[in-house]
Amino acid sequence: MNNQSKGAMESTISNALTQFEKEHLGRGPKEARAYIIQDMVLIRLKGVLTPAEENLVTHEGGAHLIKDIRTRLIESSRPLLEKILKETTGCNVISMHTDISSRTGERIFVFILDINLEKNLAR
Repeated sequence: MNNQSKGAMESTISNALTQFEKEHLGRGPKEARAYIIQDMVLIRLKGVLTPAEENLVTHEGGAHLIKDIRTRLIESSRPLLEKILKETTGCNVISMHTDISSRTGERIFVFILDINLEKNLAR
């Protein structure tokens, strides 16, 4: 297990997901914040839409298209995301949930881990 504090690990996770977004989706978020809550890691990314996506969302069906494409991109990158979380936290990912808001340009990730990471970090 990593010897980082909870806050330091949350910062490491935020940085890792920002780097993932930059390298694999072509653009990083304007802001990222991770929260470790028991056996969950919640990550909130703000400002993830590209200018083209922000324009597309104003057209009929654009929001649905953006959500569909972004969901497919993330699902295809799931093994990499799970590897990032394993390397960062030392925990295995049991499940991953994500959604993106075409209205606010925010993406949320929730990773369910195989242990109560918050409890382990408190030791």
